[in-house]
Amino acid sequence: MPTPPSDPGVPPPPQGPGVAPPFAAPPTEGSRKRLWLGLGVGALALLICCGGGGAAAVGLVVSNVQAIEEQGQAVTDDYYRALVAKEYGKAYDTLCEDARRRESRGEFSRRVAEEPAVASYRVGDVDPQTLTVPVDVTFSGGGRDTQQVTLAADQQSGGMEVCGVS
Repeated sequence: MPTPPSDPGVPPPPQGPGVAPPFAAPPTEGSRKRLWLGLGVGALALLICCGGGGAAAVGLVVSNVQAIEEQGQAVTDDYYRALVAKEYGKAYDTLCEDARRRESRGEFSRRVAEEPAVASYRVGDVDPQTLTVPVDVTFSGGGRDTQQVTLAADQQSGGMEVCGVS
């Protein structure tokens, strides 16, 4: 004979051999190793994701600065190479839109032809903060000067252009 239930809302277990209760009891674990292992793995995954995003952002900034430096040196080199070759039209083509508004191609060519001719030059490092490049210039008469080239980004192509020389 079955024993009466101690709680009036709980049904008695079924009778007979091999009969199982309607649901199994939840498993219990003596230690919390599995919980802490799971939390540790989750924290590690979070750290890797956040660290990877930070590294990607730093890499993007570094590559952007390198691109500015490379383009700045290349356009400055193109400008002075054209001056050495006395190809003033090519030098004018490296100028920014603002510089072209201030001076026409003909005015630029006449002005540069009247100045001492550039015999050689050495392009320095681009300052990515001020977008300036120092250039050591040797003139055909033997004189030397350090000129400061101001660069600007072309709004249409995204490349760098010469916007002034002082």
